[in-house]
Amino acid sequence: MRPGVVAALLSASLLVPGAAPAGESGPRPLPARMADTGGGTQLITAVAPGTGSTSGRVTWWERGGGGRWVKAGSAPARFGAGGLTDGATREQGTNTTPTGLYGLPYAFGIEPAPRGTAYRYRPVRENSWWCQDNASRAYNRWTEPRPADCRATEAEHLITYTEQYAHALVVGFNYHRPVRGRGAGIFLHVDGRGATAGCVSVPAEAMRRILRWAEPSRRPHIAIGTSGGATAITRY
Repeated sequence: MRPGVVAALLSASLLVPGAAPAGESGPRPLPARMADTGGGTQLITAVAPGTGSTSGRVTWWERGGGGRWVKAGSAPARFGAGGLTDGATREQGTNTTPTGLYGLPYAFGIEPAPRGTAYRYRPVRENSWWCQDNASRAYNRWTEPRPADCRATEAEHLITYTEQYAHALVVGFNYHRPVRGRGAGIFLHVDGRGATAGCVSVPAEAMRRILRWAEPSRRPHIAIGTSGGATAITRY
């Protein structure tokens, strides 16, 4: 083959989405193809085939000194019973999982933190609630006890979710500056019996592995999205 043809083919390969840089084989890892990863060196990706999906895959990644992302673990995942929707326009009560890139403020659980957990871990007590009442000053916040302006019917009594909240990470969706009606109480938690009400869930052992792996100093984030389309994870 003529050298000019070889050069043209090599140049073209650089334009193929996901193609590996010269000298490397195989597609680039998912975080390397994303618009943003949060600026840290740890990342969790939660990917569903499409917005109507209720299952997919969670993978956790770390970036080494050379800047290359390496897969640290992976597990099957479940999403909202209503599928996935763009986090910027999500509506509360739709049982949809919000797509986007989010921080992970802290961990919590009914069971003690797995040995080796570095994240701040808040134990669930009998009077632990997560307020989802749009009229409450405690909207989208953990409260102990439940305040008078947060109706019990509009809040989660955390200790009653013995399977799901054995271990969990708070997802920073609508968290720092909550928009009323956008949604509250989005977590990465242990699987229940089926699809979630909008959270992302993984098997219990996977959740324990994630908690032992996550290091706050490495600023881990979670990116939630679909394989393609307007809510493609690579857009976030």
